[in-house]
Amino acid sequence: MSAIDDLGVLDDIKERMDKSIESLGMSISTVRTGRPSASMLDRVFVDYFETPTPLQQLASVSIQGQSIIVNPFDKSVLKDIERGIVDSDLGMTPSNDGEKIRLNVPELTEERRKEFVKLAKSIGEDGKVALRNIRRDSVDDVKKLAKDKEMGVSEDQEKDALDAIQKITDKYVKKMDEMVANKEKELLKV
Repeated sequence: MSAIDDLGVLDDIKERMDKSIESLGMSISTVRTGRPSASMLDRVFVDYFETPTPLQQLASVSIQGQSIIVNPFDKSVLKDIERGIVDSDLGMTPSNDGEKIRLNVPELTEERRKEFVKLAKSIGEDGKVALRNIRRDSVDDVKKLAKDKEMGVSEDQEKDALDAIQKITDKYVKKMDEMVANKEKELLKV
């Protein structure tokens, strides 16, 4: 397995899977729970001069009690921000006072909680697909190295590398499952 280790195949798979875990963490944090959070607005895009622009680039977001306050840097964008929030899948109605937008975060109904659990599971499944794609690419790399006679990779080294890739993949899939399960517990907690 030394030729495979020397080429960094296992280091590469760990690095790419760490990025997938990080991406899942950011995506799953945008799923709404009963408490207000600025990250709930991470998936909101505003049509700013006919270009979809992330809300964070157009306004500051703060939390006050059970409300999220969106304070635009440019007041002329207020209506566009309001439209972007309405068009998103947040399920909240913004109130515009001419200066800022206030979003009251109501307690989630049981039905809405279950919808968000489904969304979290879907995001988790997308993350697992990304992990499987990384595993497939790494397995292909190892098999190419094994076919290349100049590399001097034996069948045993190839098998060991494939086993190591599978163990790494299993570890990261378990991490993703735990992240989704934690989000599910958080969502179902009343």
